[in-house]
Amino acid sequence: MATIRAWSIAFLFLVWTLPLMPVQLVMAALGLRGAAWLPVYYHRVVCYLLGVQVEVRGTPNGDGPTLFASNHVSWLDIPVLSTVAPLSFIAKYEIAGWPFFGWLARLQRSVFIERKARRTADHRDEMMVRLEKGDNLVLFPEGTSGDGIHVLAYKSAFFALAERRIDGRPLVVQPVSIALSHLDQMPAGRRSMSVYAWVGDQDLLPHLWRFLKSGPTRVVVEFHPPVTIAEFRTRKDLCAHCRLETMRGVDSVLTGRPIDRPVPQPPAPMLPPIAEAA
Repeated sequence: MATIRAWSIAFLFLVWTLPLMPVQLVMAALGLRGAAWLPVYYHRVVCYLLGVQVEVRGTPNGDGPTLFASNHVSWLDIPVLSTVAPLSFIAKYEIAGWPFFGWLARLQRSVFIERKARRTADHRDEMMVRLEKGDNLVLFPEGTSGDGIHVLAYKSAFFALAERRIDGRPLVVQPVSIALSHLDQMPAGRRSMSVYAWVGDQDLLPHLWRFLKSGPTRVVVEFHPPVTIAEFRTRKDLCAHCRLETMRGVDSVLTGRPIDRPVPQPPAPMLPPIAEAA
């Protein structure tokens, strides 16, 4: 039964995807606004076909272009995040060469980067051009996918983009957390997490097939309060803050407890100066 379900989903996915690919190609080539919104509706249907229910907490920043910094768990993060708002992803250069899935990434206007120091400035300039045009970009600062339980260390070099300004204002950075909450109507655990999480050197197609044979899935996406680098001393502090917010979001989903953020303390009252003795 699971195999029949998997084949049915794969068939419906192709029936939905193939006719829309040339439509998106033409819209993107002509620079039409629909090229940004078509992927949103496309991925909502894709998630429906895959049996993925996306629960959104918080609100994505809508005040100008934003760099979303999210943990990375699976290839499923792309359709899940794409259901929420028009987004483009910062992806490793190798993905551009993948058959079929690389084409889909290009149609979503992903920014492909090489992990070479000599290309860093070029990639940063390309991303700035996209942000200045009003695009939203999604960054996975871990640099790879994790196990869905732990948030790997963030690489502060990825936040160099936040040091630049757009229209005279600091770039808005919004931490995002992605966490699997349920699989086949049951709360997610370590065993079920491996069905969603795409870790290490796993081949894509076997992992995809295993997921298609599983039951309905619920994924929680939380948008944490947006910040700018102006609120921090250094880029590393901004990086650490984003990772901490994401860790809190993932932990909240897996434990069922609300996020426990420190309550900001009001500044101490100013005391009157001590009068000098006569």
